[in-house]
Amino acid sequence: MTTSPALAGGARMSNAWKSERNPQFRNQFAEDIFNQKYRHEGCETWDALSRTLASKVVGPHVPDAQLSVAEIISDMKFIPGGRYLYYANRDARFWNNCYLLRAEEDTRQDWADLSWKAESCLMTGGGIGVDYTVYREEGSLLRRTGGQASGPLPKMNMINEIGRRVMQGGSRRSAIYASLAWSHGDVMKFIHSKDWKDMQIAGAWIDDGNGGQRPFTVWDAKQADFNYPAPLDMTNISVNYDDAWLERYRATGDVGEVFLENTRQALTGAEPGFSFNFGDKSRETLRNACTEVTSEDDSDVCNLGSINMSRIETIEEFARVVELGTIFLVCGTLGADLPYEKVYKTREKNRRLGLGLMGVHEWLIQRGYRYEMVDELRRWMEVYRDVSRATADRICDELGISRPVACRAIAPTGTIGIMAGTTTGIEPLFAVAYKRRFLRGVRWHYQYVIDGAAQDLIDRYGADPEKIESALDLAGDFERRIAFQADVQDYVDMAISSTINLPAWGTEKNNEAIVKPFAQTLAKYAHRLRGFTCYPDGSRGGQPLTAVPYREALDNLGETFVETHDICSISGKGGTCGV
Repeated sequence: MTTSPALAGGARMSNAWKSERNPQFRNQFAEDIFNQKYRHEGCETWDALSRTLASKVVGPHVPDAQLSVAEIISDMKFIPGGRYLYYANRDARFWNNCYLLRAEEDTRQDWADLSWKAESCLMTGGGIGVDYTVYREEGSLLRRTGGQASGPLPKMNMINEIGRRVMQGGSRRSAIYASLAWSHGDVMKFIHSKDWKDMQIAGAWIDDGNGGQRPFTVWDAKQADFNYPAPLDMTNISVNYDDAWLERYRATGDVGEVFLENTRQALTGAEPGFSFNFGDKSRETLRNACTEVTSEDDSDVCNLGSINMSRIETIEEFARVVELGTIFLVCGTLGADLPYEKVYKTREKNRRLGLGLMGVHEWLIQRGYRYEMVDELRRWMEVYRDVSRATADRICDELGISRPVACRAIAPTGTIGIMAGTTTGIEPLFAVAYKRRFLRGVRWHYQYVIDGAAQDLIDRYGADPEKIESALDLAGDFERRIAFQADVQDYVDMAISSTINLPAWGTEKNNEAIVKPFAQTLAKYAHRLRGFTCYPDGSRGGQPLTAVPYREALDNLGETFVETHDICSISGKGGTCGV
């Protein structure tokens, strides 16, 4: 074990906050998230929600495991996906976070069917992901009618607008993902489809700061009002890369024009991301909205729950939590309500389990490790891989149901990770302290948060807040982030949703000179990854997280502020994507 530089001095400070109703929460903001999003009748405390959820999901199928599952949820060692938490003890049981859809045929009927499927799924509270590659490129001849094809982008925008009007399950904004193959004729248009800074609003101008005027763009409108409707603003987008791309890269060392432009766009504006589908996974181009669940079958469904490594001390206990979390998710495939019949059939065929991880960086910090794969973590990952598969097969055989085609997917765990007071997914600690903005009704609010892992180091060891390694510190060392994701992906049979924070475009460590080296580094690891996304500082309005000084957060803990201006434009600081 190494010694963390974060522990080299600093004043010892105490976090005196403690919830009487919900002692599992590490800070006030964590409890506020529970109260705002998940607390409801019969689930007034975290412990009550845990017992109710175990009873509803596990009790009918594996009753001997019910109490143990309730205990690991109550202790926040395993936390089911947010839809499970929201629908605990409700009449509806829309427990699944997202649905995976494919544009299956380049026909008018399929266009109409896709809209129906998307709306049906979004209205349950689940997000959607769609691969649009089958739709022919813009301008192609339509032989039957003599017209010309509009291409896939108009359909993406149609689905985006459905998402804008659907308040998912009556409770939250829609989450949507769209992808297109690197070889598609419209891929460059797709790559630039969210270039809002180049889209002038007709007749609108703004002061350029030099006594003149410049065009007022969709970007400007989005900065002034986060809810301003912009093209694909409800949709995360990625380009799909297949065996043909990989073989060409290996033969020539050339990443190609599309990959290079994809990289440039990712470094400047965060999107598109990259979707890698090689070998026996070549047809798994479908993703859920956050991209960690993969499939080749239309109308597949994700089924998520995450193990909180930060609250588990031994590898033996970890194995037991992996086992119980897997049992929970298997049972979830038997009781969840779904939006239409094809989803039931696809779920029965595939029975995908998205058993994930969170608190990984805190686990490393607790043991004095840097953010990288180490031998001890590798041993835990082997348990994660082997126990999840063995348990899933055993329980499914005992219940007389089909075995899962895949068991592990690591979600971003934004909200539930913050609620658990730990680092989210496999992400490094974003910042020691930050503002987190959130919608309450139609108004944006924000609260100050001190990261739970960071505060634990400060409280226990007197760590210096200025020396704790965070995502912002790692922003200039992108290969370490990529390599760590690849190392964890070796143990995950679906995908990992992880966003690499980068400095703002145009700065010393993120500029045009970085594009080719970054593209080459990413391509080097591509065969070991399933997906990849970036977030350059300040690249999107309405960033949910904004780093602030530790002392500023400490002085404002426990208060909720109503936002009257855009936080990001005021602070000039950065943020990160999250859910």
